[in-house]
Amino acid sequence: MSLTRSIDIRTEIPGPRSRAILEREQGAVAHPLIVHLPIVAADAYGSTITDVDGNTFIDFVGGVGVLNVGHGHPKVVEAVQEQVGRFLHTDFTVVPYESYVALAERLGALVPIAGPTRAAFFNAGTEAVENAVKFARLYTGRPAVIAFEGAFHGRTLLSLTMTSKPHPYKTGLGPFVPEVYRAPYPNEYRGIDAGEALAQLDHMLHAHVPASHVAAIVFEPQQGEGGFIPAPQAYVEGLRALCDEHGIVLVADEVQTGFGRTGRMFAMEHYGVEPDLITVAKSIAAGLPLSGVIGRAEIMDFGHSGAVGGTFIGNPVALAAALAVLDVFEEERLVERAVSIGDEIRGRMLAWQERHVEIGDVRGLGAMLAIELVSGRDTKEPAPDLAEAVIAAALQRGLILLKAGVHANCIRVLCPLTIGEPELAEALDVWGEALAAVLA
Repeated sequence: MSLTRSIDIRTEIPGPRSRAILEREQGAVAHPLIVHLPIVAADAYGSTITDVDGNTFIDFVGGVGVLNVGHGHPKVVEAVQEQVGRFLHTDFTVVPYESYVALAERLGALVPIAGPTRAAFFNAGTEAVENAVKFARLYTGRPAVIAFEGAFHGRTLLSLTMTSKPHPYKTGLGPFVPEVYRAPYPNEYRGIDAGEALAQLDHMLHAHVPASHVAAIVFEPQQGEGGFIPAPQAYVEGLRALCDEHGIVLVADEVQTGFGRTGRMFAMEHYGVEPDLITVAKSIAAGLPLSGVIGRAEIMDFGHSGAVGGTFIGNPVALAAALAVLDVFEEERLVERAVSIGDEIRGRMLAWQERHVEIGDVRGLGAMLAIELVSGRDTKEPAPDLAEAVIAAALQRGLILLKAGVHANCIRVLCPLTIGEPELAEALDVWGEALAAVLA
């Protein structure tokens, strides 16, 4: 067991103040906004969150992959405070500012795309995805988009159409956008290998939509909400070859995989394959709303003036945070840290799998890891109830976890990459205790 304790549980969970605020939430906040955990944040720093009752938890969710540099990193806070004191908003397309240009330059140098690049910034990951499709449609003159089973690309209309999981994201919200087609995503644990998935994609181009009609193929190098499923090398190479053959724009959605999460700055670096466009968001600005599309200059520059835009895109305060995030990555070598974190977590997960037959699969790249819970290893029947119970047991012990997967039966890791070794060990001890309590 870890000797250093960051977790400090002082009341029952949830505590009385959290319960009182969540009772008020029921009478004030729209009910379709689901609150997943019954605690209310008061303070957060590094890898911990303290609730309004004084209970301190280790955070393995990170605002759903937003806090790779941790809560309240001093360099980010300083940069934000400095920018707030200068100005909050001008609308970059009316009166521009240097930080927008500086971030575009730095990300253009970091993305795994050879040759000249351009960037455009927005507010949320869903906006980045929608605008990547805009760039692809303008460049190709084609309407169709191919997305994948298990994909999550956002909740605005086009990206929601591209998102795969019907409930709760899409229930009652149709009709959806036309000319979006869905192909199988390789999942070797579920019996779909790269060859079969590529064959079915090829069949789609003959039976459903001709390649000459397709503007973009949009995929996650490792699916996030779909269950932390990394794409096989052969599949990514196959997508690139198919796009090259037919003049299709290959878009890598790195909203969740980007910024060091997988042990590379961008997950596409694992494959040695260049996308045409990359979408980024989440950890780009340490919790402030910011997203972007970075890609080949000839694609990004092709559209007519005014084809993309928006009042708040590339907010200067969020840009200041993003530039500070890049400084932190360089100074604290967080990409390398993601590798070591991932090695430690994977080792624990594999040991849990040996002890518990309900852990059907352990998978992921770098520190972006998950376990898949099943009722039995032979049947591989998804067990979302077990995932829910483990998450609840972990919370009672002071660890914040979150589900993923089409069947909501996976538990994922999105802890800050700044987490210290004692906190990491403590969190994994608690997770192991929760598994033992539920699966014994």
